[in-house]
Amino acid sequence: GVYTCLLLFVQMNVVPSVVWKLFFMYLQEFEARVGKAGPGGTSAGTSPTQPQQGRRKNLEFEPLSTTALILEDRPANLPAKSVEEAQRHRQEYDEMVAEAKKRELKEAQRKRKEMKERFKQEESIANAMVVWNNDILPNWENMRNTRRVRELWWQGLPPNVRGKVWSLAIGNELNITPELYEIFLSRAKERWRSFSETGSETEADDGASLADRESSLDLIKLDISRTFPPLFIFQKGGPYHDLLHSVLGAYTCYRPDVGYVQGMSFIAAVLILNLEEADAFIAFANLLNKPCQLAFFRVDHDLMLKYFAAFEVFFEENLPRLFNHFQSSNLTPDLYLIDWIFTLYSKSLPLDVACRVWDVFCRDGEEFLFRTGLGILRLYEDVLLQLDFIRSAQFLTRLPEDIGSDRLFACIAAAPMLNGNRKWSQVIMSSPWSARPSRATCVARSSLEITHNSATAIWKTSLS
Repeated sequence: GVYTCLLLFVQMNVVPSVVWKLFFMYLQEFEARVGKAGPGGTSAGTSPTQPQQGRRKNLEFEPLSTTALILEDRPANLPAKSVEEAQRHRQEYDEMVAEAKKRELKEAQRKRKEMKERFKQEESIANAMVVWNNDILPNWENMRNTRRVRELWWQGLPPNVRGKVWSLAIGNELNITPELYEIFLSRAKERWRSFSETGSETEADDGASLADRESSLDLIKLDISRTFPPLFIFQKGGPYHDLLHSVLGAYTCYRPDVGYVQGMSFIAAVLILNLEEADAFIAFANLLNKPCQLAFFRVDHDLMLKYFAAFEVFFEENLPRLFNHFQSSNLTPDLYLIDWIFTLYSKSLPLDVACRVWDVFCRDGEEFLFRTGLGILRLYEDVLLQLDFIRSAQFLTRLPEDIGSDRLFACIAAAPMLNGNRKWSQVIMSSPWSARPSRATCVARSSLEITHNSATAIWKTSLS
């Protein structure tokens, strides 16, 4: 229930405001249970003065007892053990106990190490939070591009300043106000009401057809149901279901030319976890208005070709063995990049890792999305070299759940976005179709359409 969500958020370092909201919900549940238990919080049949057995004062991890392994003699109705057999059993018993204690000690050491690392991480976050709140945010324009801030940014933003920094970095070139959001939200609610009452909508001035609007309504409902399902906070009945529905519905009214596209729910959900409702919508609309996101969500084949071709230039530069393996397997980048770019890695990576990717994406722009892709390929290069076309595509659209941010970012750092003296922006603009005339980047439009359809099929399968 709420308590499970609360624990998950604490473990993932989600923005404190979200955790507090869920905490108070859990507190209400807890008080209700205590009230049912009776006076003093004790259940019926239990003495309030009865001492609690087994309470450990020392909270450090210690090896557990191994008394489950007890050396017993044979029952009296059976022949007694011989001296040799008894000695052998004693030796086997001692070895079993020693091995059990060894495993328990190793597990206790592992837990102590994890706890120390957690304390160290929390201390680092607390120190960074002070720097961001006291030094950087009050002087944002002057400090955002300094070396000190960029290095601190790379390490990951503290959860309680993450939303603020994202908003500042994304900007508001569209000049959207909270009042404008309310207008489009009201329009969306009116359409939902009309559709639920009559089963149809009247033609609107925005030019969107009835079929398009009905399709958007269905897609939004379907996508929300499978947005971060383990958390169960965006699904129907969850605390953020209506909020996510509102942001996505308002956007379809704000940008009917784009409408709703599968994957948008993940982007909006991540923003909602870190920002208030109106601020989340403002960031969402401005983020989707960036050239890369607009190209993908509009399925602009010409621009998508540029991005795929540019990615392959840096792919071949950084990982030539894997690049050649993918070439021989005919595994083109759109088969996995579409999934990653559409959701900004929020579906492909663990939520805490995805948020750290978003941190640097807000700092470096679209280039970092493709650099992250190279980091993932580097991280799993040895695995991918052993896989064929189908298994590689499936692996890259369903990445392992145990990806650690430190390991991934070490691989990202080892993938510089330089091709000779050319940077990402120079490569992407170097030609209308490809960055250079090689087998790596000369991708025909028909090839893109075929592989795009394949990628979409794989992606939809992974969403279901």
